Amino acid sequence: MKLDKPVTGGPCWTELGTSDLEGAKRFYAELFGWRAETDPRQEAGGYSVAHLGDVAVAALSPLYQESQPVAWNVSFAVRDADESAGKVTAAGGTVLLGPMDVFDVGRFTVAIDPTGAVFQMWQARSFPGAGLFNAPGSLGWVELLTRAPERAVNFYTTVFGWSVNASEHYTQWGVDGADFGGMMAMDDTFPHEVPPHWLPYFAVADVDGAAATATAAGGSVLMEPRSLGDVRRIGVLRDPQGAMFGVYAEA
Repeated sequence: MKLDKPVTGGPCWTELGTSDLEGAKRFYAELFGWRAETDPRQEAGGYSVAHLGDVAVAALSPLYQESQPVAWNVSFAVRDADESAGKVTAAGGTVLLGPMDVFDVGRFTVAIDPTGAVFQMWQARSFPGAGLFNAPGSLGWVELLTRAPERAVNFYTTVFGWSVNASEHYTQWGVDGADFGGMMAMDDTFPHEVPPHWLPYFAVADVDGAAATATAAGGSVLMEPRSLGDVRRIGVLRDPQGAMFGVYAEA
C-alpha cells in the first residue's frame, strides 16, 4: 500500500466480527502480536481495539446481529458520512446501517455495493483510524473479490473517486494514483456460496511462518503461500472462527 496513514477515500480501519471474541484475541495475539483492549462501557458491546505497542491497528468485536457473518470488514475514510451514504444509494448500492455517531470518535456507515460486497465508511472525529500501515502486524492492502468487476469499477469510482490502474490480470485501486488495494474477479473456482467481499491483507515478516503459526493456533490455510514474481509473497488464511484474511511480505 502506498498510503501510510488514513486519507479521504482510502482504507482507514479494519475490524473483525467474531463468534468468539476471547478466542480471536488469543489467535491474533499469537499470530500478529496484538494486544487487545476491550472498551469497558456497556454501550460499546465488547468492542476491542488491537494494538501493536501503543498504536491502534485493528478491532475485534462480538457479532451484534444473528445475520452478521464471522468476517473481517474494511472501512474507508470519508469527509461526510451522510453525503457519502447518498452517493452509495445513487450509484446503485444499499446502506445497511447508519450513518450513526459512535460516541465522540466518528460517524459510521455500513453499505453493500451493487455486486454484493459489504464495506464500511468512517467520518473521523477524534479517531482517524489505524495508526500504522504496511508494518508487520498492520493492514497493508485491501482486495475486492467480486463476480461483476466492471460494475464494481463504476460504483467505487463514482462513490470515492478512486483512480484505477488496470492490467490484463489485475485491477488496482488508488487515491490520486497512490495504490492501496485491488480487485480480483471471482470465477468458477470460488464456491457459489462464497459472496463477493473485501479481504484485508496484513503485512508479516514471513508468510510461510505466519501460515504455520496460524495453523498451530487453530486456524487454516485457504491459499498456500505463493510468490508474485520477485515483488512479494502472499497467502490467505482463516482463523478458528472462520474469518478469512490475507498476509503478505515484500520480497
